[in-house]
Amino acid sequence: QVRLVESGGGQVQTGGSLNLSCNFPSSILHIKSMGWYRQAPGKQRELVATITPWGSAKYAESVRGRFTISRDSGENTIHLQMDSLEPSDTAVYYCNVYITYVGDEHDYWGQGTQVTVSS
Repeated sequence: QVRLVESGGGQVQTGGSLNLSCNFPSSILHIKSMGWYRQAPGKQRELVATITPWGSAKYAESVRGRFTISRDSGENTIHLQMDSLEPSDTAVYYCNVYITYVGDEHDYWGQGTQVTVSS
């Protein structure tokens, strides 16, 4: 069973910072993108940031300029540096690895890590 292991969540005050990490098995092949999504209570899961294996990053407008996604290819790990956190960033953050191969596709998800930003 493929497991994505997340770490780094927690509680901070407005303006604080957190760094999330996600490690995934090297057995996952044909990766098209890796990234972070989040889901706040009563809301749908939404994209936060993604990055391709060759380093092209994409951000949600709400986090652009505050969050930075990066990858460590040698360690099969991605990171999300979150700065200038706001209460609206409070959510469960999920790591995602998206693969495509010969017309098929699959999403792998982590178990989620809670981020709470207090005012």
